[in-house]
Amino acid sequence: MTSVLVVDDEPSFTEALSVGLRREGFEVRTAADGRAALEEISESEPDLILLDVMLPGMSGLDVCREIRKTTRVPLIMVTARGEEIDAVVGLEVGADDYVSKPYRMRELVARMRAVLRRASPQPSEPEATCLVEGDVMLDIDRHELRVRGELVSLALKEFELLAYLLSNAGRVVTRDSLMQNVWGYNYVGDTKTIDVHVKRLRAKIEDDPSDPQRITTIRGLGYRYERSVTN
Repeated sequence: MTSVLVVDDEPSFTEALSVGLRREGFEVRTAADGRAALEEISESEPDLILLDVMLPGMSGLDVCREIRKTTRVPLIMVTARGEEIDAVVGLEVGADDYVSKPYRMRELVARMRAVLRRASPQPSEPEATCLVEGDVMLDIDRHELRVRGELVSLALKEFELLAYLLSNAGRVVTRDSLMQNVWGYNYVGDTKTIDVHVKRLRAKIEDDPSDPQRITTIRGLGYRYERSVTN
């Protein structure tokens, strides 16, 4: 049974959500603050985390940063309606997706299952295990990125996005193609998440993220990973 850790300090909300998730077949654990969440994760790592941004003491963003120091467990950030800045920052510190309160249970479960599918190991295929362009090397088997020989940490969605861009190096990749092939046909979130993840990738692989030479924007269409950009 898939285990979910719900981190939220509102007892009535947590109880109602737990009931709904159990009906959907999930095993649910709860934590009312960041410290309790980190202890729960260290004792028995859940399959997925639902993390509220507004927590007493240690904020959800700080909790996410701590979690990402030790594990790549799928994590969905929960924000109040209209807190777009918090949602973007959540993605930047390592969240795989975010939802805004109030939300429909059906939408939440769809996002949870989509994140879990993306995180689950995929059957091996007869394709290259390393994608290389210039001094950027993405090792699919090891799930590692090296830029100029230096190891660079990537969140799961950043890794999948870069892999898709590299596998199509030199070609324009439309936003619709990215949404379908990286986020999946069932993704129900805002397409602005593509821009957020591209920005995060650029910060990690570009010499000057404000003037990207590797991942370039093709206005009105999408993005292109330029071939063999080296210094």
